[in-house]
Amino acid sequence: MAFGRLERRDAPKPMGEINMTPLIDVMLVLLVIFMITAPLMSSSLRLNLPESEAATPSEAPAFIAVALQPDGSLYLGEEKLEPAAFRERVGLLAKGRPDMEVQLRADKAVPYGSVAELIGWVQAAGLNRIAFVAEALPAKP
Repeated sequence: MAFGRLERRDAPKPMGEINMTPLIDVMLVLLVIFMITAPLMSSSLRLNLPESEAATPSEAPAFIAVALQPDGSLYLGEEKLEPAAFRERVGLLAKGRPDMEVQLRADKAVPYGSVAELIGWVQAAGLNRIAFVAEALPAKP
């Protein structure tokens, strides 16, 4: 009669170590992806939506307040200007302080093309720091 072995073997013990090679491979792939995409994501234009919980006033020491209304009227500070006069005045202000910030207030109803055109005028004058001013959302009770 043939019987099986009578001695008992211990069950295989669980592996107590983590294989780090796949984790390191994944980390290196992610590093390469971020190295390639990071330069593509940089933008020189800061954008705040018209209503935002994060809307806070800027602490810029020197700035120009520019407003654009839905009917197309431009304001430099509190003074209403025609487009040609606006470009001339912004150019004069930019020559004195090229590091000055432009705080742009545009009504929600203003078309995006008008805002983009205004940004182009400001950048052509030599001012590259543009901040979009937004109203803070009312606090929730």
